Amino acid sequence: MLDVHFVRENFDQVRERLAARNFDPAALEDFQKLDAERRTLIRERDELNANSNRISKEVGALMREGKKEEAEAKKAESRSLGDKIKAAEARVEELENEFRNILTRVPNLAHESVPVGKDESANVEVRRWGTPRDFAAEGFTPKDHVDIGTSLGILDTERATKVTGARFSVLSGAGAKLERALIAFMLDLHTTEHGYREMLPPFMVNTDSLFGTGQLPKFEQDLFKVRFERDYYLVPTAEVPLTNLHRDEILDEKDLTISYTAYTPCFRSEAGSYGRDVRGLIRQHQFDKVELVKLTKPEDSYAALEELTANAETVLQRLELPYRTVALSTGDMGFSSAKTYDLEVWLPSQNTYREISSCSNCEAFQARRAQIRFKREGKSKTEFVHTLNGSGLAVGRTWLAILENYQQADGSVKVPKALVPYLGVEVIK
Repeated sequence: MLDVHFVRENFDQVRERLAARNFDPAALEDFQKLDAERRTLIRERDELNANSNRISKEVGALMREGKKEEAEAKKAESRSLGDKIKAAEARVEELENEFRNILTRVPNLAHESVPVGKDESANVEVRRWGTPRDFAAEGFTPKDHVDIGTSLGILDTERATKVTGARFSVLSGAGAKLERALIAFMLDLHTTEHGYREMLPPFMVNTDSLFGTGQLPKFEQDLFKVRFERDYYLVPTAEVPLTNLHRDEILDEKDLTISYTAYTPCFRSEAGSYGRDVRGLIRQHQFDKVELVKLTKPEDSYAALEELTANAETVLQRLELPYRTVALSTGDMGFSSAKTYDLEVWLPSQNTYREISSCSNCEAFQARRAQIRFKREGKSKTEFVHTLNGSGLAVGRTWLAILENYQQADGSVKVPKALVPYLGVEVIK
């Protein structure tokens, strides 16, 4: 959530920056009207307080002079002023809550380094790594992961549809083991080499947690809510429970930066049609992901974003999967993000790069919603931490990228060298 004081003091600038995020500035019109009322009320309250203080002094003087009747009249006037002061303060508090309700649906402001544009067409490629295979030179046309996995007997979407419904899958045999190997490989890499602490959070969260990271109230339609007497939701990403571990806490400066990693299944409604994305594992209602989360001091967060992104890139490099890193434009970023890099892995069947990770710096946006603060050494005032998150990586998309990039002409799939110790074989056939 944006800082209400910053919005008040920089209203025109905020409107302009939000417009660059495809957010209709008209949604803030009520904010300005309510703020005008608030300023008037505060001015009137201050005048009432001044009059009340003056009358109190007059009452004291009249009492000393023995003019009790006049003093009682002044006391009555003072009580009337007191009632007006309380009414003004109550309305100011109501207005503050209304400001908060308005801002809960307003996205974060983009960092000055973010490319300005209406949609993904304005995204900027930052770098590429690896060279896609030339399948034509090898004499065969690459298949997509659904055909490869079905042929090998390790992917079954038809039975998953029977058991549950569309956009679910069953992995079996080497396919299931490959998924498990990827999770273990990613967690081992991030904990032993990148300095993250492994966590195993709940796979359900409450409304306060989803509000803290920005999914509620605006994006409830994207979530799976549990039918229960409590308001529990299945996690859309481990970012939610990991970030909220420190909700309503004041951390010590010496404890920052905090770095967490976790594996969880993720559940998303994925409403709407996405064309070929509904085929296979690219856009599922349930998928596995290894998440990276950092809590930092404000001055450290952009260096931390580069580090977190590099940590996610290392996974792709160790698996020798070609990818590119893209800086998202103002019109393509997520609601809570101030700056986002997407990692896009090469998919031979589509002859293009597809997203496999998003790495974002949310600055104080989530921390303000979740009240995650820290105190600097020797200081009494608290500050909001900056929160960062990223996929390290989406496991299902990594799974399918391996099948497509490592497929062989005979239908088998080579196993990336980094995964052989985890999988125990060099070829899936």
